[in-house]
Amino acid sequence: MRLGEQLKEAEESGADWFHVDVMDGHFVPNISIGPPVIRSLRAATSRPLDVHLMITDPDRYLQAFREAGADVITVHQETCPDLRRTLGRIHELGAKAGISIKPGTPASVLDGMMPFADLVLIMTVNPGFGGQAFIPGMIPKIEAVRAMIRASKRAVHLEVDGGIDRTTAGAVVAAGADVLVAGTAVFRARSIPQAVRELRDAAREHRGGTA
Repeated sequence: MRLGEQLKEAEESGADWFHVDVMDGHFVPNISIGPPVIRSLRAATSRPLDVHLMITDPDRYLQAFREAGADVITVHQETCPDLRRTLGRIHELGAKAGISIKPGTPASVLDGMMPFADLVLIMTVNPGFGGQAFIPGMIPKIEAVRAMIRASKRAVHLEVDGGIDRTTAGAVVAAGADVLVAGTAVFRARSIPQAVRELRDAAREHRGGTA
């Protein structure tokens, strides 16, 4: 009922992007939202919409989400038979393309993929439900993917999602992340502005004051 109001509050507090989880009840055991809600969010904010497709057949819906207003479309490596083709289609639609991998998927599946992606999303919880605890064992994976990005010499964002709050933000930034997704820590906080400031402060401590 108040989604637009809360987006505006987060935007005014310094949130750079809005990350939107799309779930189909197949790839993950939950169902969330589709293109009509994305379209409503697009009308409510000028910030980039980072749409994360946690669905079994993302290729069928790329155009619909792009037309609804997605600026970044992220698909799961685990659901794409031809990942390069999917990323290419996202670029053809005029969006930035992201790859996500679940906690149980090794970083090695991303070998050779950096030239085709604008963003890599490391899930630091098992996808499907908010409010889960960060999995500390994902830190080496973040470091490994940062090394791949560095070797590619491309400006690929490294995003983390799952259990990110003021106590975990610093560790993932130190490991190489430069985009932090926080749902529960922001939108279930007593104060959205304070929650955004605390996340920025925690990240800034590990980026030399530039976060």
